[in-house]
Amino acid sequence: MATVTLKGNPINTSGELPKVGTKAPDFKLTATDLSSKSLSDFKGSKVVLNIFPSVDTGTCAQSVRQFNKDASELENTKVLCISHDLPFAHARFCGAEGLNNVISLSDFKDGSFGKNYGLNFIDGPLEALHSRCVVVLDESGTVVHTEQVAEIVDEPNYKAALEALNA
Repeated sequence: MATVTLKGNPINTSGELPKVGTKAPDFKLTATDLSSKSLSDFKGSKVVLNIFPSVDTGTCAQSVRQFNKDASELENTKVLCISHDLPFAHARFCGAEGLNNVISLSDFKDGSFGKNYGLNFIDGPLEALHSRCVVVLDESGTVVHTEQVAEIVDEPNYKAALEALNA
């Protein structure tokens, strides 16, 4: 279990992020076209998992915008934006913002992604949503970088995530 804060108030997660050097757990998430996506769909590409509570909050929306901007300059890299939001919310947000360099995915069906990655909130006002995290994978699906943002209202360290892609 990890502890992060929401405006200074502690909230606990269901576990720990995967360790650097380990294979990332597989997942089954729902895309905006309602198709299923798994980690194997991105095999051969570097992958940035931008994970957050809800695209309908300011910090989460900004992380999607920033990674969309960054992704336009990355080679052989997919940026997956993941939350419990319905696929329709992801599609609405990215469509309205003109964001087409990221892939939006939802964990709404069974929540197994958040459980398997140890990042679901287990208490507090955001219980059952995902904590704000970034997990970077190499082309073989090995974890090369993780960040669980200590204060939920803060943005992730974009620079560290992008540097991990080239390490």
